[in-house]
Amino acid sequence: MNILLGIMIPFLGTMIGSFFVFFMRGNIKKSKEKMLLSFAAGVMIAASVWSLLLPAIDMSEGYGRFAFFPAAFGFFLGVLFLFFINYATEKLEKSNKKTSKMIFAITLHNIPEGMAVGVCFAYFLATKDLVSLTSAFVFSLGIAIQNIPEGAIISMPLRSSGCSKLKAFIYGTLSGIVEPIFAFLTILLTGIVVPILPYLLSFASGAMVYVVCDELIPEGRDDYKYSPIFLALGFLVMMILDVCFG
Repeated sequence: MNILLGIMIPFLGTMIGSFFVFFMRGNIKKSKEKMLLSFAAGVMIAASVWSLLLPAIDMSEGYGRFAFFPAAFGFFLGVLFLFFINYATEKLEKSNKKTSKMIFAITLHNIPEGMAVGVCFAYFLATKDLVSLTSAFVFSLGIAIQNIPEGAIISMPLRSSGCSKLKAFIYGTLSGIVEPIFAFLTILLTGIVVPILPYLLSFASGAMVYVVCDELIPEGRDDYKYSPIFLALGFLVMMILDVCFG
């Protein structure tokens, strides 16, 4: 029961963030939409670095001076993957395409985060050490706090693009359901997953950075002079959450 509760905590964070859509009144004005997109870009850049790339490098210490390789290889693979996904979605309406790719990137980023949570609880199962259980819960709570702004930056643009509040909440929430699923799978398959986790983390990072550069920054920047400020604020908020709770 402790492990089940622990792997569900990050999903709860995404749900809380997605719930913010119910406080929206009507559709977002263009200026507020650009502000939100810029903020989301900052959140995703910071998450790609502190939640994904840096942990991938830390996990690759065994490579010595080539510890950068899994992160670099996975990152570039993630960029290429989204580049080809972009071609596959060319026929979608632009607004739907932008939102769809952001949902895809954040969902993809949640998969290795869920695996990282699973690794923490797998370690407790192997050692039966209560200190490791406490550490796993702290890590899980940290991921949940990070997931709050991520849930919000999915559900609120969906509402702005015409979705009902309930649908936007459901879609935002579902982006986080992959975390407990992959945490559980990691606990079952720890020996297989752990060696490739650095590649998965950096792959998700590359995918997120591609979406930020291809969609969020151009859309948020267009005729909106405050875009860099809100991008910086989003970056700082996520960086602080990652450093304090990651």
